[in-house]
Amino acid sequence: MICGGGIILLVVAMLFVLPLALALFAFWIWMLISAIQNKGLGEGEKIAWVLVIVFLHWLGALLYFFVGHPKRKTPLVAG
Repeated sequence: MICGGGIILLVVAMLFVLPLALALFAFWIWMLISAIQNKGLGEGEKIAWVLVIVFLHWLGALLYFFVGHPKRKTPLVAG
């Protein structure tokens, strides 16, 4: 039987931890697909980034997002 504190912990997990885990997983998949399809990378770089993302999980995906992810070529125009 689950005591009162256990129910609260379960609710917190369902409301906060589970959505965060799903968001991190979606981000990981997005960065993995981006690395595989990135035409700006050579084959060696592409393989290296895929391995970094696969083995470092969300940390590798975060590294790829800030370092290896293609940047916008044209600046956004205000107005």
